[in-house]
Amino acid sequence: MEKRFIITIDGPAGAGKSTVSKILAKKLGYIYLDTGALYRGLAYKAIKLKISPDDISNLSDLCSNTKVTLKKMDSQMRVYVDGEDVEEKIRTEEVGMVASKISAFAVVRKKLLDLQREAGNNGNIVAEGRDMGSVVFPHADYKFYLDASREERISRRHKELLLKGISAEYELIQKDMQVRDEQDKKREIAPLKAPDGAIIIDSDNLSIQGVVDKIISYINTNQVFTS
Repeated sequence: MEKRFIITIDGPAGAGKSTVSKILAKKLGYIYLDTGALYRGLAYKAIKLKISPDDISNLSDLCSNTKVTLKKMDSQMRVYVDGEDVEEKIRTEEVGMVASKISAFAVVRKKLLDLQREAGNNGNIVAEGRDMGSVVFPHADYKFYLDASREERISRRHKELLLKGISAEYELIQKDMQVRDEQDKKREIAPLKAPDGAIIIDSDNLSIQGVVDKIISYINTNQVFTS
């Protein structure tokens, strides 16, 4: 692959986007961009300051007074909030839920849009999120939408948290996943959907490596999908 491609991977929470994107980026020698981490970074600070995710006025102030940056480390970008590396602090279910809520506001999305696009300026990037192929990189060279049933996504998230040593109740994850799905799909600004021209991959019966192999197969056939 000599051309410097932009590859986007969108999909709902728990579909396996992060794991697939990391492996894919490493295999291709690309940079992995977890755009959801940017929203989690702002959510993390909102929680610290006890700002309600529904308080648009204080969220607007938060965006104006918060410096979110990306720093390349190895083959991925790490998120810094006001100079603090928050990568290991933003992976909780609480932060994820707040991130989903605040991402519905235009002021929050505007704050992070330019940062995301700047990260993809030079190509050679695998960008993962909820609106990568539809809004952030609508002219990406390859677009994929990774999906899975809600039951499968809940099960995966439950196992993931347990493996990390994080206490997780299955019923609570089930409830949170349902709420996040509704928030992501029904928000007025950039709702979650399969981007135009995207290859949709149902991962219910596929392993992580199976998904990666399927994506690489599409790329190697030089079928470039753009909107």
